[in-house]
This record gives sequence, C-alpha cells and structure tokens, in this order.
Amino acid sequence: MNKKYPICVIGGGSAGVMAVLRTVLNNDETIFFPGTPKDRKKSREMWVKKVENMPGHLEYKRGIEQPNKESLKWLAEGVFKDKFHWKKSLGVTSISKENNTFQVLDSSGETHECDYVILCTGVTDVQPHIQDSIKDILPYANKQTADYCLRCDGHHVFGKELSIIGDSNSAAWVAIMLYERYKNPSIHILTNGKTIQFSEESKKLLEIYKIDVHEEEIMQILGEVKTGTLEGFVLDQGKHISTEICFISLGMIVYNELAIGLGAEVDQRGFVLTNIKGETNVEGLYIAGDLRANLKKQIYTAWDSAVDAADDINLKIRRENRKKVLELY
Repeated sequence: MNKKYPICVIGGGSAGVMAVLRTVLNNDETIFFPGTPKDRKKSREMWVKKVENMPGHLEYKRGIEQPNKESLKWLAEGVFKDKFHWKKSLGVTSISKENNTFQVLDSSGETHECDYVILCTGVTDVQPHIQDSIKDILPYANKQTADYCLRCDGHHVFGKELSIIGDSNSAAWVAIMLYERYKNPSIHILTNGKTIQFSEESKKLLEIYKIDVHEEEIMQILGEVKTGTLEGFVLDQGKHISTEICFISLGMIVYNELAIGLGAEVDQRGFVLTNIKGETNVEGLYIAGDLRANLKKQIYTAWDSAVDAADDINLKIRRENRKKVLELY
C-alpha cells in the first residue's frame, strides 16, 4: 500500500516554505512539492531579487529564493529530517479527494495519499506586451526599474520620472497614491493602446495632480538592457515619454487550478476563499500566501497565513490522537 502522509504542502515560495517549516517543526510528517522548474519560473519567488521591506533580507541577492533554500537545507539535515519528505523539482498536476483522503498526483506520475493539504501556489503579475512580446520588459523587471507592488517597492520612485502601465481604475490609483506619497517630478499613465476604465473620481484627481494619460500603443522601451537603466518609452506616432522607473498595473494571474479542481470557492478575482485559519469549504484543504483571498500579498502575511494553517492542522491531528488515547483508558 502507498504510504499515507498527514500533510502535503504544495508550492515553494514564502508561504510554502514557512508552511513546511511549521508542520515539520510541529512534528507532523509532511511531503513537500516545491514545483517543477517551469512552475518556479512563473512564480514571484524567482522574479523578486531585492527585498527591502523585510528585516534581514537585504543581504541576499535573491531575497526570497536564497533564504528559502537555507531553511529547506536546515530542515533536511536537522533533527526532524525523518518527518520531511522533500520532492525536489516536482510539482503537482492534480488533486482529488476520496473517503476523507486527498490523492495527490505529482508531475512524475506518482500518486500520494494525504490527510491535509496546504496549497501555496501563489500568483504572478501580468506583464505588458511590447510589440506582442513580454521580453522587452523583463530586463527592467529583473533590475526593479519596472516594479509591481506599491507596498514592496513604492519607495523606489522617490525623486524620479515615473510612468504607470495599465488602463484600469487600479492603475489610476497607483499613480494617484504614488504622487500623494512622493510628489514625483512627472507621472504618466500609459494604457498601451487600451481604452481607459477610470472612475470619475480618479479622472478628477489625475487632472488636479497633472498626471498625463496616453492611450497610444507602446512601440519601444528606451534604456540600457544590461544595467536595467530605464530612460523612457516610445509610443505610437513617435511620442517620447521620459521615464526613470515604471510601475506595471495590469493585474495578476492566480494559480488556483488545483483548488478549483477540488471544488474550493474563489472570489471574483480568482483568489481562494477561506476561514480565518486558511481552511477552504473543502474540509482539510488549506490555502496560504498570495493565493488566499482577502490577504496582503506580502512575505510576512504569507508566513503568518502558513503558520495559521499548519498550527490548525496540528491541533486537529492532536485532538484525533488524544481521542484515541482516551478511548483506550
């Protein structure tokens, strides 16, 4: 018979690593799938280099990936190593549930049985297409002259000429909030050929703050690819927009397929709905990190949600074991 694991953690970002740290240190045997190389290439963990809003992470060249590797290595070599089953370079292709047991099919074709699942597959940011390709923006994203998160990286814009790429009301509010915080010398919104979807309030504030909106398609990025130094954008009809840093506000891709496949409820944006401990409407299925609805998309909230899920599962395991002990006496 296949071995049955008490807990399965899926996803190797901040939430996944904290979830497996907490479950194993709770002395609960855990099987861990960090994802295939293809999975990890799509993750925020691989995109983020500098992490400036987490004490202790500034020393790392890759502020999420490197400390995660250290934590997993410590688990694999430590006193609880027999409780830690690390399926390196493997992801999960599907999950089903039968007779209160989860059947987890990994990317090698093997099936594993688990009592509980903590799903930490996360999200990624939608990239702007320049001439039908996202390749042109990647050098600047990797050097953080193209940023995505106000809370993580808003301070990078201080004193710089700024452009926001996006056409939604959220993009307008990114521009408004950054202006209100940092009073940039210039701010432009580039819709890249899309029609604006701004509210009347947003339009009024953009006018007051002298934030210009350009609906022409972006034809070219000006800058130094090797260093990631951004100089500006060339729009259709040859219009030049001088820019030292840009924020991309095009929404997120939510990796919720495994949760939806089990029947978990999601909100209108695709984030998975849970109770306060992270458990979904599917009993035994927990969500931690960016995938979870109504949660800040930050490292520290990912950690917190992972700890909540791990500790709640541990409580249920201990209660079940306690019940068995009491029945014997």
